[in-house]
Amino acid sequence: MKYTVLWTPPAEEQLAAIWLRAEDRRQVTSAARTIDAMLREDPQERGESRSGTKRIMFAPPLGIDFNVLEDDRLVYVLGVWTIHIT
Repeated sequence: MKYTVLWTPPAEEQLAAIWLRAEDRRQVTSAARTIDAMLREDPQERGESRSGTKRIMFAPPLGIDFNVLEDDRLVYVLGVWTIHIT
């Protein structure tokens, strides 16, 4: 069964700011789509757990933190940032 992925307003604003500053906007768009697709399927198995119910995951060039509401089949993306892979 699939989950619904919702980006909180702060996460949407962060993503928009990242996209506007990006040298390669297609890469940012692709990473955001990948995040959505991955979180729709088994989000509890994605990324790494953090304090409480928060999890983090990476889809370069983006990193996100998110919460899963298992009973409601919802995933909330709480924040997004850029990562740099060396």
